[in-house]
Amino acid sequence: MVQEIRVVLVDDHPIYREGVARTLADAGGIHVVGQAADGESAVTVVRDTQPDLVLLDISMPRGGGLPALARIVQLDMPPKVAMLTASEEDDDLMQALKLGALGYVLKGVGAGELVEVVRGLADGQSYVSPGLAGRLLVGLRSRGSVAANPLAELTKREEDILRLVAQGLSNREVGQSLDLQEKTVKHYMTAILQKLHVRNRVEAAMLARAHLKD
Repeated sequence: MVQEIRVVLVDDHPIYREGVARTLADAGGIHVVGQAADGESAVTVVRDTQPDLVLLDISMPRGGGLPALARIVQLDMPPKVAMLTASEEDDDLMQALKLGALGYVLKGVGAGELVEVVRGLADGQSYVSPGLAGRLLVGLRSRGSVAANPLAELTKREEDILRLVAQGLSNREVGQSLDLQEKTVKHYMTAILQKLHVRNRVEAAMLARAHLKD
């Protein structure tokens, strides 16, 4: 668990941005180290401050949030990134996850829930706002190749790895837990994504949470 979570907020509405900053600061253990109002300056602020987590709006001037996301995840030591947005468009959700966002949070989220979501994201857990998560699971099944139990094709080892990924562990942490090399875990993850017919770890984790038993 990150001891002090360093966060960058990116939103073109200063009143909303300042409100989120106060909410996070008041919670304790979360330090807003930078703010930006557009996609271009977001990348610069992230590069300069090296946060643990970026909360990024989608609809903004100078490129917007999705192009900024694509650039941020390509930095040498990229932070975790989650979208904090009013957009409930499926295309925005899918594109954000495809580009590497760990979470997709709608702006209607309450202050207490946002704090918990931020702490979970900083700890490596994925998050999609509940209403959108249900639609995403339906969308995954409607692609035509996801069975009633999409995990049925996984081996026991793949299932063990996916269970840990769904808990928010990185490939390195999964390897340490299962006594595997990190590159071996990466190979397994590639196979898991192919078998589940999903495009990223967030979608895989959502399927795991829906179908894996404790």
